[in-house]
Amino acid sequence: MTISVLVVDDQELLRTAFSSLIDAEDDLAVVGRAGDGRRAVELVTERSPDVVVMDVRMPVMDGIEATRQITAGRSAAAPRVLILTTFDLDEYVFEALLAGASGFALKSRPLDELLSAIRTVAAGDALLAPSVTRRLIAHFTGRARAPSKPDRRLEQLTEREQEVLSLVAHGLSNAELAETLHVSLPTAKTHVSRILTKLGARDRTQLVILAYELGLVTAK
Repeated sequence: MTISVLVVDDQELLRTAFSSLIDAEDDLAVVGRAGDGRRAVELVTERSPDVVVMDVRMPVMDGIEATRQITAGRSAAAPRVLILTTFDLDEYVFEALLAGASGFALKSRPLDELLSAIRTVAAGDALLAPSVTRRLIAHFTGRARAPSKPDRRLEQLTEREQEVLSLVAHGLSNAELAETLHVSLPTAKTHVSRILTKLGARDRTQLVILAYELGLVTAK
Protein backbone atom coordinates (compact mmCIF):
# COMPACT_ATOMS: atom_id res chain seq x y z
CA MET A 1 0.00 0.00 0.00
CA THR A 2 1.37 3.40 -1.02
CA ILE A 3 1.45 6.16 1.59
CA SER A 4 0.41 9.51 0.13
CA VAL A 5 2.29 12.54 1.44
CA LEU A 6 1.77 16.29 1.35
CA VAL A 7 4.99 18.30 1.79
CA VAL A 8 4.63 21.75 3.38
CA ASP A 9 7.59 24.14 3.72
CA ASP A 10 8.04 27.78 2.81
CA GLN A 11 11.51 27.12 1.34
CA GLU A 12 11.19 25.87 -2.22
CA LEU A 13 14.57 24.15 -2.09
CA LEU A 14 13.53 22.05 0.90
CA ARG A 15 10.12 21.26 -0.59
CA THR A 16 11.81 20.00 -3.75
CA ALA A 17 14.46 18.03 -1.87
CA PHE A 18 11.98 16.37 0.47
CA SER A 19 9.59 15.59 -2.37
CA SER A 20 12.30 14.00 -4.51
CA LEU A 21 13.47 11.89 -1.58
CA ILE A 22 9.96 10.70 -0.78
CA ASP A 23 8.99 9.98 -4.40
CA ALA A 24 12.09 7.81 -4.82
CA GLU A 25 10.60 5.29 -2.38
CA ASP A 26 8.36 2.53 -3.73
CA ASP A 27 5.87 2.77 -0.87
CA LEU A 28 5.65 6.59 -0.68
CA ALA A 29 4.18 9.15 -3.08
CA VAL A 30 3.99 12.94 -2.91
CA VAL A 31 0.48 14.10 -3.82
CA GLY A 32 1.03 17.82 -3.30
CA ARG A 33 3.35 20.58 -2.11
CA ALA A 34 2.54 23.84 -0.32
CA GLY A 35 4.53 26.87 0.78
CA ASP A 36 2.24 27.99 3.59
CA GLY A 37 -0.29 26.62 6.04
CA ARG A 38 -3.38 27.96 4.33
CA ARG A 39 -2.52 26.25 1.06
CA ALA A 40 -1.74 23.07 3.02
CA VAL A 41 -5.25 23.04 4.50
CA GLU A 42 -6.72 23.49 1.01
CA LEU A 43 -4.61 20.66 -0.43
CA VAL A 44 -5.58 18.31 2.39
CA THR A 45 -9.21 18.74 1.32
CA GLU A 46 -8.35 18.32 -2.37
CA ARG A 47 -5.84 15.45 -2.17
CA SER A 48 -6.63 13.59 1.10
CA PRO A 49 -3.03 12.64 1.95
CA ASP A 50 -2.21 10.04 4.56
CA VAL A 51 0.60 12.13 6.07
CA VAL A 52 1.36 15.85 6.04
CA VAL A 53 5.03 16.76 6.50
CA MET A 54 4.61 20.21 8.04
CA ASP A 55 7.06 23.03 8.63
CA VAL A 56 6.21 25.32 11.57
CA ARG A 57 7.42 28.81 10.71
CA MET A 58 5.66 29.87 7.50
CA PRO A 59 3.92 32.96 6.11
CA VAL A 60 0.14 33.44 5.70
CA MET A 61 -0.65 30.63 8.17
CA ASP A 62 1.92 28.89 10.37
CA GLY A 63 2.20 25.14 10.81
CA ILE A 64 0.57 25.13 14.22
CA GLU A 65 -2.70 26.67 13.06
CA ALA A 66 -2.65 24.56 9.91
CA THR A 67 -2.19 21.43 12.02
CA ARG A 68 -5.07 22.49 14.26
CA GLN A 69 -7.40 22.90 11.28
CA ILE A 70 -6.30 19.68 9.58
CA THR A 71 -6.75 17.54 12.70
CA ALA A 72 -9.86 19.31 14.04
CA GLY A 73 -12.08 16.91 15.98
CA ARG A 74 -9.34 14.27 16.09
CA SER A 75 -11.13 12.35 13.36
CA ALA A 76 -9.51 9.01 12.64
CA ALA A 77 -9.81 9.85 8.95
CA ALA A 78 -7.77 13.04 9.27
CA PRO A 79 -4.21 12.93 7.92
CA ARG A 80 -1.45 12.47 10.44
CA VAL A 81 0.81 15.48 10.74
CA LEU A 82 4.56 15.13 11.07
CA ILE A 83 6.17 18.38 12.20
CA LEU A 84 9.53 19.41 10.76
CA THR A 85 11.58 21.47 13.15
CA THR A 86 15.07 22.87 13.55
CA PHE A 87 15.15 22.61 17.33
CA ASP A 88 14.41 19.44 19.31
CA LEU A 89 11.19 19.93 21.32
CA ASP A 90 11.17 23.71 21.12
CA GLU A 91 8.06 25.66 22.09
CA TYR A 92 6.66 25.45 18.56
CA VAL A 93 6.86 21.65 18.57
CA PHE A 94 5.09 21.49 21.92
CA GLU A 95 2.26 23.69 20.65
CA ALA A 96 2.00 21.67 17.44
CA LEU A 97 1.65 18.42 19.38
CA LEU A 98 -1.13 19.98 21.44
CA ALA A 99 -2.74 21.15 18.19
CA GLY A 100 -2.94 17.54 16.98
CA ALA A 101 0.40 16.64 15.39
CA SER A 102 1.45 13.01 15.70
CA GLY A 103 5.15 13.61 16.11
CA PHE A 104 8.13 15.53 14.85
CA ALA A 105 11.34 15.14 12.87
CA LEU A 106 14.46 17.27 13.00
CA LYS A 107 15.61 18.92 9.79
CA SER A 108 19.20 18.43 10.92
CA ARG A 109 18.95 14.64 11.02
CA PRO A 110 19.73 12.31 8.08
CA LEU A 111 17.03 12.35 5.44
CA ASP A 112 16.40 8.62 5.73
CA GLU A 113 15.11 9.30 9.24
CA LEU A 114 12.40 11.46 7.67
CA LEU A 115 11.30 8.51 5.55
CA SER A 116 11.17 6.28 8.61
CA ALA A 117 9.19 8.91 10.50
CA ILE A 118 6.63 9.17 7.71
CA ARG A 119 6.09 5.41 7.69
CA THR A 120 5.81 5.25 11.47
CA VAL A 121 3.29 8.08 11.65
CA ALA A 122 1.24 6.61 8.80
CA ALA A 123 1.02 3.29 10.66
CA GLY A 124 -0.30 5.06 13.76
CA ASP A 125 2.59 3.77 15.84
CA ALA A 126 4.49 5.76 18.43
CA LEU A 127 6.91 7.96 16.54
CA LEU A 128 8.49 9.25 19.72
CA ALA A 129 10.85 6.88 21.47
CA PRO A 130 10.01 6.35 25.16
CA SER A 131 12.87 8.64 26.24
CA VAL A 132 11.58 11.43 24.00
CA THR A 133 8.01 10.81 25.12
CA ARG A 134 9.11 11.22 28.72
CA ARG A 135 10.74 14.54 27.83
CA LEU A 136 7.46 15.64 26.25
CA ILE A 137 5.67 14.63 29.43
CA ALA A 138 8.15 16.55 31.57
CA HIS A 139 7.55 19.62 29.42
CA PHE A 140 3.79 19.19 29.54
CA THR A 141 3.67 18.75 33.31
CA GLY A 142 5.21 22.17 33.67
CA ARG A 143 2.29 23.67 31.79
CA ALA A 144 -0.73 21.45 32.40
CA ARG A 145 -3.35 21.93 35.07
CA ALA A 146 -5.63 19.14 36.20
CA PRO A 147 -9.31 19.65 35.37
CA SER A 148 -11.54 20.83 38.23
CA LYS A 149 -13.68 17.70 37.96
CA PRO A 150 -13.27 14.26 36.31
CA ASP A 151 -13.78 14.19 32.56
CA ARG A 152 -16.73 11.99 31.55
CA ARG A 153 -14.72 10.52 28.68
CA LEU A 154 -12.88 8.45 31.26
CA GLU A 155 -16.13 6.61 31.96
CA GLN A 156 -15.75 4.96 28.55
CA LEU A 157 -12.65 3.15 29.75
CA THR A 158 -12.49 0.13 32.01
CA GLU A 159 -10.24 0.23 35.07
CA ARG A 160 -7.62 -1.80 33.22
CA GLU A 161 -7.80 0.53 30.21
CA GLN A 162 -7.33 3.55 32.47
CA GLU A 163 -4.28 1.83 33.94
CA VAL A 164 -2.93 1.17 30.45
CA LEU A 165 -3.54 4.77 29.39
CA SER A 166 -1.67 6.01 32.44
CA LEU A 167 1.29 3.79 31.59
CA VAL A 168 1.25 4.94 27.96
CA ALA A 169 1.26 8.53 29.21
CA HIS A 170 4.41 7.73 31.16
CA GLY A 171 6.13 6.63 27.97
CA LEU A 172 5.87 2.84 28.12
CA SER A 173 6.09 0.93 24.85
CA ASN A 174 3.83 -2.05 24.08
CA ALA A 175 6.57 -4.43 25.16
CA GLU A 176 6.99 -2.55 28.44
CA LEU A 177 3.22 -2.55 28.94
CA ALA A 178 3.11 -6.32 28.51
CA GLU A 179 5.93 -6.83 31.01
CA THR A 180 4.47 -4.42 33.58
CA LEU A 181 0.94 -5.83 33.35
CA HIS A 182 2.11 -9.46 33.03
CA VAL A 183 0.18 -9.99 29.81
CA SER A 184 1.15 -11.04 26.29
CA LEU A 185 2.31 -8.48 23.73
CA PRO A 186 -0.81 -9.00 21.56
CA THR A 187 -2.99 -8.35 24.62
CA ALA A 188 -1.12 -5.12 25.38
CA LYS A 189 -1.58 -4.01 21.76
CA THR A 190 -5.30 -4.83 21.96
CA HIS A 191 -5.70 -2.68 25.08
CA VAL A 192 -4.02 0.28 23.37
CA SER A 193 -6.09 -0.19 20.21
CA ARG A 194 -9.35 -0.19 22.18
CA ILE A 195 -8.34 2.96 24.07
CA LEU A 196 -7.50 4.72 20.80
CA THR A 197 -10.92 3.80 19.42
CA LYS A 198 -12.88 4.79 22.53
CA LEU A 199 -11.16 8.16 22.88
CA GLY A 200 -11.10 8.92 19.15
CA ALA A 201 -7.33 9.38 19.19
CA ARG A 202 -5.18 8.70 16.16
CA ASP A 203 -1.96 7.54 17.83
CA ARG A 204 -0.03 7.15 21.06
CA THR A 205 1.28 10.71 21.01
CA GLN A 206 -2.30 11.95 21.23
CA LEU A 207 -2.98 9.48 24.06
CA VAL A 208 -0.20 11.11 26.08
CA ILE A 209 -1.81 14.51 25.63
CA LEU A 210 -5.30 13.15 26.35
CA ALA A 211 -4.18 11.48 29.56
CA TYR A 212 -3.33 14.91 30.93
CA GLU A 213 -6.41 16.60 29.47
CA LEU A 214 -8.59 13.97 31.13
CA GLY A 215 -6.87 14.39 34.49
CA LEU A 216 -5.80 10.74 34.58
CA VAL A 217 -2.19 11.83 34.94
CA THR A 218 -1.38 15.11 36.61
CA ALA A 219 1.63 17.32 37.07
CA LYS A 220 3.50 16.73 40.31
